[in-house]
Amino acid sequence: MPNVFAHIDQLTVRYGNKTVLDGLTWSYAQGSHWVIGGKSGTGKSTLGKAIAGQHPSQGRIQITYADHDSLKPVTLYVPNWYQFTNLEGDRNFYYQQRYNRHQGQDTLTVRAELEHFGAKENRPFPAVLPLLDVLGFRQQLDSQLIELSSGEHKKLQLVKALWFRPQLLILDEPYTGLDTASRQALNTCLDALAAEGLHLIIISNDPDLPRAINRYAEIQNGQLAEVASPLAFSRDQSRTKKTLPDFLRARPNLDSEIVVRLRDVHVRYGDKKVLNGVSWEVKAGEKWVLQGPNGSGKSTLLSLINADHPQAYGHDITLFGNKRGSGESIWDIKEKIGMISPEMHWYFDPHATVWHTVASGFYDSIGWFIDVTSQEKRQIDELLAFFDLSNAKNELLHTLPLGKQRLALLARTIIKNPPLLVLDEPCQGLDGQQTQYFNDVVDELCQHGKTLIYVGHYESQLPRGIEKRIVLEQGHVLKVGRLHPIGDIHREELIIETADKQ
Repeated sequence: MPNVFAHIDQLTVRYGNKTVLDGLTWSYAQGSHWVIGGKSGTGKSTLGKAIAGQHPSQGRIQITYADHDSLKPVTLYVPNWYQFTNLEGDRNFYYQQRYNRHQGQDTLTVRAELEHFGAKENRPFPAVLPLLDVLGFRQQLDSQLIELSSGEHKKLQLVKALWFRPQLLILDEPYTGLDTASRQALNTCLDALAAEGLHLIIISNDPDLPRAINRYAEIQNGQLAEVASPLAFSRDQSRTKKTLPDFLRARPNLDSEIVVRLRDVHVRYGDKKVLNGVSWEVKAGEKWVLQGPNGSGKSTLLSLINADHPQAYGHDITLFGNKRGSGESIWDIKEKIGMISPEMHWYFDPHATVWHTVASGFYDSIGWFIDVTSQEKRQIDELLAFFDLSNAKNELLHTLPLGKQRLALLARTIIKNPPLLVLDEPCQGLDGQQTQYFNDVVDELCQHGKTLIYVGHYESQLPRGIEKRIVLEQGHVLKVGRLHPIGDIHREELIIETADKQ
């Protein structure tokens, strides 16, 4: 019988009147490495936090740390999202702030953040450099924290966790926002640490896991139940397809065939080039996927389109037939765009209920809104019913399972029936079934004349209606192609192979 590394006895966690973990008992054997998956909202993250002592609980948690030369006798829980502070310790950012250079100077650089972390944890700075190289992050050392994309923030979070080298590492959705190469690099690092004696718990439904993983479990009715493989994880109940509300089946009325046109656009912060000679044209009704490695410039490109970036006025950018700077306001532009992004989700008003979240889409605010009209109220209620969120309309958005949060944000995005949908990694953290449902709704919306720009890393997780692809790399347009769906993937017909051929 293998030795026990950790033993959990009668672990109970309650939120008000709701019991999430109910007398959970678990013996964790030495040398085992676990994935905990299954349905949304079952208590997976709560379990991870409780084991690490980050959440109040009842019961007993006993971990037998070993005498080890390089692994710390501690447990580290790494949450799904990375929260950073400014120099005064404040987290009160707004999501457009990262694009305003003069307002981003009150956060540390990546280098300073790592130096501070290394000094606090007695880790020599040179020891982190190989991790930066493996995860492709060394070039961001002099970037301000607020300038980083969601994928880059995830890399920084993971670099610090791997550098910390605990004996028990709990990673909550570690692949969120990472491109394919970064996921593979992370798994390589985790396998190397596991070989040194680190114990690993990953909270995820992702099938691409470190080789060291050898045990699988999910939470059922507050108890931990072991399963044979990730394929055996329980899934959320399939949703019954419904007819879109009438107001979403009205075709957009646009004055121009050109929805987006960028010509030779350059964006830089000091000596750092974020976009370098990008040209792109999106016509009304087209469905595009925007792809590229973490840090390739995707978020900055979208910020130019969504009127969030102050450098938009100095470039040849046309939106909905009007050149930027010709007299239109940012609200004239935002009125025609429905937007989801990880940053928007991060910075969303934590006091917003689901109903207020959807209502705020009429005014393009992050949670706050003016009183709605009776017609707008009807549209909100119709969308809540369409997404099976009516029973949760008075709950705080952030208390819902992640899948339902994303559906509420999609409802917010489409509540005004905008002609252009900009969906920036809308399925981050969702399992395959949730992603499929989300993308099916997107496909149905696009059947009624909407234009789509969709950011997603994986061909098998794209809406089937996607027609074209643009790929960025280091701020350049690497290629542009037409896509043809074949089964669960898309086959590409190249239009432009490299940036030099534009």
